[in-house]
Amino acid sequence: MLTTAPNVLAARLPYAKVTTALLVVAFAVLMGLSAQWVVYLPGNPVPITGQTLTVLLGGAVLGMKAGAASTLLYIIMGAAGLPFFAGGESGLDTFSAPSAGYIVGFFFAAGLIGKLAENRADRAFSTMVTAFLAGSLVIYAFGVAGLMLNAGLEFSTALELGVYPFVVGDLIKAGAAGVLTPAAWKLTKRA
Repeated sequence: MLTTAPNVLAARLPYAKVTTALLVVAFAVLMGLSAQWVVYLPGNPVPITGQTLTVLLGGAVLGMKAGAASTLLYIIMGAAGLPFFAGGESGLDTFSAPSAGYIVGFFFAAGLIGKLAENRADRAFSTMVTAFLAGSLVIYAFGVAGLMLNAGLEFSTALELGVYPFVVGDLIKAGAAGVLTPAAWKLTKRA
């Protein structure tokens, strides 16, 4: 059975093992649902979605192994045909699309955030924001690599299309996470 580290939020909930398994599925579904909030900027093959917040919060709540497992489950469900990728896309063809690198990056970013949460980065605003920004950088790295491989873009163009338009939104998401996760810890301490 998938276990979660004792230092993360999911471990503080009743019936931690069962709750963790349910949260793995719940975050995978939330990733798929948040992929449906799509905005395409003119000339950009990479959409703006709500996924990064869900991916990174999943890692923070679940820890490294369960957070990465949730993202892997999301990827498997989308690859198997559920309309879970941006704009309702699905199937293996998605992994040859320009934005495929971001999907792969979600897995590694959730694991990183989860590991940082296990080391208590989710307890304070400053450390949670820093952790989220680190996770965003992982997603950007895979996203830029995917744009270069799947769309044939040069590095500078991949940065222009795959990073710069998303920075402000990701800063806002990091700020939200910096407020949400420490607040959740305060609530669990009261309970």
